[in-house]
Amino acid sequence: MSVAPLHRLYSHYSELPVSIRIMYSAALCILGMSYLFAMLYLFHTYSGRDGDAMTLSYDDLVIAYAGSGKGSRIESALRGPMSSMLPTDEAGAIVSWVQKGADQPTYETFVKPVLDKRCSSCHDGSNPHLVNLNGYDNLKKVTEQDTGTDVFTLVRVSHIHLFGITFIFFIMGTVFSHAYVRPVWIKYLVTGLPFLCLCVDVISWYMVKLYHPFAWVTMGAGAVTGLCFATMWFTSMYQMWIGGTPKPVAERGGGDIRVIG
Repeated sequence: MSVAPLHRLYSHYSELPVSIRIMYSAALCILGMSYLFAMLYLFHTYSGRDGDAMTLSYDDLVIAYAGSGKGSRIESALRGPMSSMLPTDEAGAIVSWVQKGADQPTYETFVKPVLDKRCSSCHDGSNPHLVNLNGYDNLKKVTEQDTGTDVFTLVRVSHIHLFGITFIFFIMGTVFSHAYVRPVWIKYLVTGLPFLCLCVDVISWYMVKLYHPFAWVTMGAGAVTGLCFATMWFTSMYQMWIGGTPKPVAERGGGDIRVIG
């Protein structure tokens, strides 16, 4: 089986100046840290909605995007991502108040003081990305039946997600383009899949509202994206600083470190 020849414009890491390798490595380290923090944030945001705070499950995603169908948004939040923000007795009392009809007198005497103390620093309406819990009328909106993330919020998050992740994988792909990978189709696949999975991921958010099993698509797209990120990261870092110069690169006179292959 013949090995694909090197493209005339291809440069391996060993052919790049050390300064560029340092810049690439620094960018990879920052992006790697950012990806880990993003995973932690996603876990904190979506896990626990099904009652199990230790795992991020299919049911968690269904409840997040399509709603539980049997409770309110504030109940889902207090039992899920916001469960650590209030003492158990206060959270339980608020849930009980919601289930009994969310009357205004109890709001004024009990619920409002609790929210002012525990939640208003973030949910005062100043941040458009967070639910406004300031005032009875605003709170009443999240005591209605949980139908999941509303479409307008999904649209807002979608454009941020599409812009941000595209730039991340453009940088990752640029660095990874200097890697020597054979068969070369694997390199093409790892470079292109994240962009496809990004589109599939975002579209699946909306589809979950219509057909719950699309949550598996959301999970699958995220998993493949993460796998591609890890493959590009470790391959690039290894070939930049540990691996030697591939034999085909050395044979054309390139590279400044030991030959491999």
